[in-house]
Amino acid sequence: MKKKTFTYIAGHTGLVGSAICRRLAKRSGPELLTAGSSKLDLCRQAETEKFFKAHKIDRVYLAAAKVGGILANSTYKAEFIYDNLAIAMNVVHAAYKTGVKKLLNLGSSCIYPKLAHQPMTEASLLTSALEPTNEAYAVAKIAALKLCRYYNEQYGTNYLSAMPTNIYGPHDNFNLETAHVLPAMMRKLHLAKLMRAGDFSAIAADVKKYPLGFGLDAKVGTGDRKKIAAALRGLGITAGNVSLWGTGEVYREFLYVDDLADACVFLMEKCDYKDIGEIINIGTGKDIKLKDLAQEIKEVVGFEGGIVYDSSKPDGTPRKLLDTSRIEALGWKPRVQLREGIARSYAFYNNGSL
Repeated sequence: MKKKTFTYIAGHTGLVGSAICRRLAKRSGPELLTAGSSKLDLCRQAETEKFFKAHKIDRVYLAAAKVGGILANSTYKAEFIYDNLAIAMNVVHAAYKTGVKKLLNLGSSCIYPKLAHQPMTEASLLTSALEPTNEAYAVAKIAALKLCRYYNEQYGTNYLSAMPTNIYGPHDNFNLETAHVLPAMMRKLHLAKLMRAGDFSAIAADVKKYPLGFGLDAKVGTGDRKKIAAALRGLGITAGNVSLWGTGEVYREFLYVDDLADACVFLMEKCDYKDIGEIINIGTGKDIKLKDLAQEIKEVVGFEGGIVYDSSKPDGTPRKLLDTSRIEALGWKPRVQLREGIARSYAFYNNGSL
């Protein structure tokens, strides 16, 4: 009897991995295989290889990663480079040793230089210095795509590397200590709206549902109004204003996560390494100033106070717009517009379901 084959989604509980699972669940084909971090630590080589040997894995979506915004990247540099290097090395090597036919490695647009020509083509890679605030993460992701390339060249494997722009959507990380810019803005504006309404019980329930970070969860969870107000004020959240990091003058591109999942399945089913080469960008080809993004989110959330900017905090890269002409030429384009995506994300934030 022929052994059943699986498509393994590494990082299935995260923002990207969960979207890939949703996308693949709509089609027939090999059964999906997942394993939570409590059962499989991808940073451990022996565990990873044992897992791959125990299953007949035909394809791998490598969406597992340690991720975060500027604060997390700057604070946990050693963890960001170690964990992401270990995950990539262990998964790619285990895939090779067990004969996995195809692998899609997910990277990030932060692999490109801080001052790369805009929009950034795939050829921009390693042409100048990286953005210092996320260098540790970027170096790990560059190593991962090079790993895939060199395995392809030496062993004849078929491992693809895709570089998505900033991703957002259902199952995002709303912890203000580790979140990326869009969910962090959404969370701050939502909490400020509740403060403005004087709904402290809703704030306590919100923090019970989504960790706040900075060791503040227990203080806010007490329901004590003074403690809640003091904790949120320390994060730049009041009934009257929300303080956001940086100047708000830099630009970012945003892709709804279900569009990314669709692009990943498209590449896995339609393309091989010979078709796309070392890397291929995935994005919308459009960016927005962060001040304008904040206004869009504010309108969706319904916060009626003001927004101020703390220019003492870093902006990060001035602009990170991807050139998406290569994937568009292959026949893929995103479908969800930014305003619609923000509305969907906020609905998920409130309801916890799609």
